[in-house]
Order: sequence, then C-alpha cells, then structure tokens
Amino acid sequence: MVKAKLYWLAFAALFAVAACTGSSSSLSEREQLGLSLFVQHCAACHATMGDAIIVGPSLAGIATRAGQRVAGQDAITYIKTSILDPSAYVNEGFNDLMPKSFGTVLTAEELDALVAYLLTLQ
Repeated sequence: MVKAKLYWLAFAALFAVAACTGSSSSLSEREQLGLSLFVQHCAACHATMGDAIIVGPSLAGIATRAGQRVAGQDAITYIKTSILDPSAYVNEGFNDLMPKSFGTVLTAEELDALVAYLLTLQ
C-alpha cells in the first residue's frame, strides 16, 4: 500500500514538473538530465509552480531569486551551495530537513545538470 502511494506521488510530481516546464523537448540534453534528477531526488519535497509547498519551499522562480539571495553571489553558486550544504541557507519558515548527502549521491556532471535545469525555472 505504501509503495503504491509512493508511485502515485512520483507520478504526480513528474506530471507537475512537466506541466510547469512545458515541453521537455524545449530543454537541452543537459537540462533534461537535470529534470530527471530533479524528479528522482527533489520533486517529492519541492514544487516547481507557484507558491505550492510540499515539504520544502517552492522552486518556482529560483533562477531569478537565487542570484539575489546572498550579496555578491551568483545564482549558480547559491543553488549549488543550497544543494551541497543545505543548512547554509534555510529559508525562513522552513526546517532544516533537506538531505545533506547530495555531494556524495550526485556526480559533478549530475550536479551541473540539476543546476542547469533549476536555472530554467524563471
């Protein structure tokens, strides 16, 4: 029963991500890999549309907000730091629940692909 619910949650997350990003064919190959990684590792906790909250903050508009969060830091650095050291920037109103293992789970290529996908979320 729990396994079936997890499959439906994964399906719903994939559907929501696809709906938000439009056609995945408009994404580059690297961004498509990032989308796949997002669905696999992030979509259960982070929405990509509107202000929807699953567990963590919505990532809608992260490409724009990320470069404005820390003075002197660009969007790529902010997003990578948020993934590799999630305790560094915990958004107000949220608990520090994000896994701390992505530095060992993701390869450098996968991290770059995930960041590339997140930068499409305007």
